[in-house]
Amino acid sequence: MIDDVLAPKLDVLFCGINPGLMSEATGHHFARPGNRFWPALHLSGFTPRLLAPAEQHLLPSYGLGITNIVARPSAKASELTKEELVEGGLALAAKVAAAAPAVLAVLGISAYRTAFARPKARIGPQDEPVGGARVWVLPNPSGLNAHWTLATIADEMGRLRGYPAYLAAKSWVQ
Repeated sequence: MIDDVLAPKLDVLFCGINPGLMSEATGHHFARPGNRFWPALHLSGFTPRLLAPAEQHLLPSYGLGITNIVARPSAKASELTKEELVEGGLALAAKVAAAAPAVLAVLGISAYRTAFARPKARIGPQDEPVGGARVWVLPNPSGLNAHWTLATIADEMGRLRGYPAYLAAKSWVQ
C-alpha cells in the first residue's frame, strides 16, 4: 500500500486511479518513468521545478496532495473491477471530507465516471462536489493513455490552475 500525500485544507488534492506496480515498489506516486504526472505538474505551473516522485513529500508546501481512488496496485487500471472503483469512490469522498481540499482533481475520466456514477462526465470542471470539494477531472497521465500528450495534459492542468471560480484567492494563483 502506498501512503497518501495529505495535509489539511490543500488547494488541490490530485487523485490517481490506483498505484502502479512501480509506485508500490518505491512508495512514490506516479513513479513509472513514462508517467507524465510530474512533468505536467511542473509545465502547468503548479510547481516551480520538475519534482521527482521521491520528492512527493514537498507537495503540501505548494498546497498540493496526492491520493488514489483505489489503494490496490496493479499493472493497469483496467484490471480494477467496477465494485472496487465504486467502493473507492465512497472512501475517497470520506477522505476528501476530512482533509477539506478546495479542489479534488481526478486523473482519469473513465475511473471517475465509474466511481461516482457519472457516465456523461467530461474532462474539466464538474457540477457535483465530492466530499464537499469542487471537482475537476483531468486526463490520466499514464504513458498508456496515448490519446493525450504531455503538452495537452499540462494544458489541462494549466486550465485548472488558472480557473478563477475554483481557485480565487489560493496561495499559488498569481
